[in-house]
Amino acid sequence: MEEPPTSSASRGSTIEQTERMIDASLRIPTVKFLIEHLAKSGCSVGRDFFKAEKCGQSVSGGYQPGHGIEVCSNHVTLQDEVNQVIIHELIHAYDECRVANLDWSNCAHHACSEIRAGHLSGDCHFKRELLRGYFTLRGHEQECVKRRVLKSVNRNPSCSEEASKEAMEAVWDICYNDTKPFDRAM
Repeated sequence: MEEPPTSSASRGSTIEQTERMIDASLRIPTVKFLIEHLAKSGCSVGRDFFKAEKCGQSVSGGYQPGHGIEVCSNHVTLQDEVNQVIIHELIHAYDECRVANLDWSNCAHHACSEIRAGHLSGDCHFKRELLRGYFTLRGHEQECVKRRVLKSVNRNPSCSEEASKEAMEAVWDICYNDTKPFDRAM
């Protein structure tokens, strides 16, 4: 799940505005690349895979295995936010497609996909972190990924705070360095 940026957490968009932003996201190169690699891995997705929804939780969106990606219209305002949600969640969909028996209730599996999505999607670029109010000169990207992984895995009812942290630490190196389907992180 993608946490909303603090700047737009109290605003939001209508379902119709968000649907238009989803359509625009589907035209950007990174999204097209991920959809193409999903298809190459045997998991083709169509426009109906992406839905604008009003969400109860304070998240920008999420990937629902077997159902697709939801973008939370009440927590996104800008096109860039929708793009980030879709890229992040497509990485989860790609992970589920390529990993046999991925179990989202397994804290290590969940943490690994969150590490990859946080690292590969650009969620933790310096500019985004500044806009969230985080400022560090060294190691900001890894600190950001870890913070966001723990926030997401802690929402998993199968994972306690301690189990989330242990799982993240156990899989960190292998998952952080796994950049498929990209050649390298963005």
